[in-house]
Amino acid sequence: MKLQGIFPPIATPFDHKGDIWKVKVQHNVEKWNRTGLSGFVVCGSTGESVLLTEAEKIHLWEWVAEYAASEKLLIAGTGVEGVRETVSLTNRAADMGYKAAMVRTPHYYKNLINNGPAQMLYYRAVADQSKIPLIIYNWPQATGVDIPPDAVAELSNHPNIIAVKESSGNLEKVMQMIREVKPGFNVLVGSAPTLAPSFAVGAVGAILAFANAAPYATISIWEAHRTREPEAAMDWQGRISHASQLVTTKYGVPGLKYAMDLMGYYGGPPRLPLIPPCPAAKQEIEQAFADLRG
Repeated sequence: MKLQGIFPPIATPFDHKGDIWKVKVQHNVEKWNRTGLSGFVVCGSTGESVLLTEAEKIHLWEWVAEYAASEKLLIAGTGVEGVRETVSLTNRAADMGYKAAMVRTPHYYKNLINNGPAQMLYYRAVADQSKIPLIIYNWPQATGVDIPPDAVAELSNHPNIIAVKESSGNLEKVMQMIREVKPGFNVLVGSAPTLAPSFAVGAVGAILAFANAAPYATISIWEAHRTREPEAAMDWQGRISHASQLVTTKYGVPGLKYAMDLMGYYGGPPRLPLIPPCPAAKQEIEQAFADLRG
């Protein structure tokens, strides 16, 4: 399975009571359908998945599958701490038509599992029992766990593990993975501030929170890379640099949701304990996105 292009890990729309707002799921997905996005990741960290119940995750998978265009590849975020529940969620998503599962590194017992052998055991145990192939999801800034490149290289030999999403923004690590994984294994990135450089060193796609609010800008970087126009790719990279940092590393999901509201999508409020950005943060986001609107 090829995972090329741009995939947004879609934000979960909540109403003022904190319930998932189905009509806004439809609104966003149908707008994204009209772009060149390759597909959607549902219930990733940008979707506040750690704050969703199992029933809510299943509803989201159902609704996005209903509204997504037929050509969009559907990926379910299914990773939780335990093997048994991750397998159960993965196979439930598979039964709904999802083609792959994005599984984050387990991290709660850091002192016991922040090492290659423990992480490899987890992923192999999940992959052995899953109906659809897995994408390893590494985001050490959030989890405190950083899966080693040599562990990813070993896991690339498993027939049901097809990709890694490397979100650290570490280009050296991305390059090492590309060198060491087996041929055909998909190395994707999750860092918009280093998107064009990641493509230049060999990444084949990206799963980007920033693409929720500015899909056309990220697609432009991908298309420039695909058509071998590195200057255009770096030009677009410069345009998105500040805005992408604001809604990822600085203000996170609440900032991203505000940017989505500015850009014609529905972001809405985050779920507690996350809180909306303050007025000064909103003004900073407005200024950064002013040249990206439309």
